[in-house]
Amino acid sequence: MKLLRQIDLMNIIDYEKVREKYRINIIKYKKRRRIFLGPNITITFENRKTMKFQIQEMMRAERMVHDRQIKEELDIYNSLLPNKNGLSATLFIEVTKETQIRSVLNQFIGLTVGKNLYFQIGAQKIYAQFEEGREEADKISSVHYLQFDIDEKPMTDFLDDGIAVAITIDYNDYQYSEILSKIMRSSLIEDLTI
Repeated sequence: MKLLRQIDLMNIIDYEKVREKYRINIIKYKKRRRIFLGPNITITFENRKTMKFQIQEMMRAERMVHDRQIKEELDIYNSLLPNKNGLSATLFIEVTKETQIRSVLNQFIGLTVGKNLYFQIGAQKIYAQFEEGREEADKISSVHYLQFDIDEKPMTDFLDDGIAVAITIDYNDYQYSEILSKIMRSSLIEDLTI
């Protein structure tokens, strides 16, 4: 996927003028790219459009106007874009009750190691590659960045709407699978065919 450049971004003054409508549109767009796996895992698939929004919001929140600051944000968020023939996503471990944060997060320690999250494309499994540094032996972050690299055969099957595509988590007692809706799949196919 083509990297974002500073020229792709609005300065914070221009962004403020269009932010309300822009934000409403991106929220609708991201809704089509979000999937829930059980009560605690939410996955949102990312691309240039979603990352541009994140950068614009960071620039606004941090009042970034200097090229160096903006370049640093671009470097961070560009690293989260999908690879060629791949998809990227943000995984959130959701906890609704503050008193349960530690106990819920603790049950996911070890999630980032091994083959616990994957696309099931027909008979093939494409495993998530977790960004390193978000888990330690005794604690885990609630936010994780994922990459899915899709080879030629699974790519052909992903593009074939006659073959079901599901995303599955199978970690200890936390086992859920959801078939991608036509709307989500269509949105992800746009990422794969750019």
